[in-house]
Amino acid sequence: MSTSQTVQQLQAEWITPENFRRYGQVISASEDGKIYDAEDAQLNLKNGTPRFYIMRLEKRGRRFNKITRHLQCTQCLGSLAGKDWLIAVCPPHNDLSEPVLAEISAFRIPGNCFIKLNEGTWHAGPYFEHEVVDFYNLELANTNVVDHFTHDFFQSHQLELEMVT
Repeated sequence: MSTSQTVQQLQAEWITPENFRRYGQVISASEDGKIYDAEDAQLNLKNGTPRFYIMRLEKRGRRFNKITRHLQCTQCLGSLAGKDWLIAVCPPHNDLSEPVLAEISAFRIPGNCFIKLNEGTWHAGPYFEHEVVDFYNLELANTNVVDHFTHDFFQSHQLELEMVT
């Protein structure tokens, strides 16, 4: 018995604070000395030890079939060296055990900002065409061990998704 796989394209749009608000925040540079306000990353790292690290990823392309979420913390991601990148996201719907396929969006993120994902936001990425990109990542020390829930669209829908620009 053979399984046929479908590739669904997602149009990636340039990220803005407004079009990303449903999933988290876009954080851009601000003047030194600016008072903390709602435009700053609204973090939840209270459920464990924060971990801030640089992860090196090699050419990832634009296709994925798995999407992940973390329920216990926010997560911040940003590229180093000014490299643009892509991410697919889906709103949390914490009462559901899987993402709503029709609600997945893709974004292009410039290398001069970072994103903060809300708790429970499904995400696939970072993805990019560069050979190598270093990303800083802020989450909890054990996020990938105790708070890592993944949905596989190939298993559920025989589907792979591709972000296009």
